[in-house]
Amino acid sequence: MTITVGDRLPEATLTKVGTDGPEPVDTADYFKGRRVAVFAVPGAFTPTCSARHLPGYVDKAGELKEKGIDEIVCTSVNDPFVLGAWSKSANADGITMLADGNGTFAEALGLDMDGSKFGMGKRSQRYSMVVNDGVVESLNVEGPGEFKVSSAEHMIGNL
Repeated sequence: MTITVGDRLPEATLTKVGTDGPEPVDTADYFKGRRVAVFAVPGAFTPTCSARHLPGYVDKAGELKEKGIDEIVCTSVNDPFVLGAWSKSANADGITMLADGNGTFAEALGLDMDGSKFGMGKRSQRYSMVVNDGVVESLNVEGPGEFKVSSAEHMIGNL
C-alpha cells in the first residue's frame, strides 16, 4: 500500500555520510518537529536525476526555505558513499543525502520499483513530498519515465 497525505512516515533507518563515516538516521527522530522537503530519485548519477532533479533542488533551496521548509532531503536506493560522491560532484551542499541502501524505506512507503529491466534492481520511484513533523503533508509521485510533479519548481508552486 502506498503512503498517502496525512499518513505518518514509517519507521526506518537511513544512512548519511558524516565527518566520521556513515551515520544511521532514524526517520521518527529525524523528521520530528520540522517541515522537510523530500525528493527521491531512482539512482545517483543517472541522467535525469543528475541533469534536472538534484540541480533543481540545489538551485531552488533558498526559495523552498523562504516557503517554510526547514531542510531538503534527497533519498535514493544507493549506498551513502555514492550519495556523498554525487553530492560533492553536484555541489549540493544544501541538500541532505539519506541513503536507502537496501530499499527498505522505499518499500515501506510503497514507492519502490523494479528497475531490473535496466540492470538497476530494486529502486525507489521518483517522487517528492513535504513531511511536517513526521506526517506527509503533500505527495507527488511521477509516472514511469516522467519528470514533472517531483521537481523543485512544482513543489514551490504548491507550497
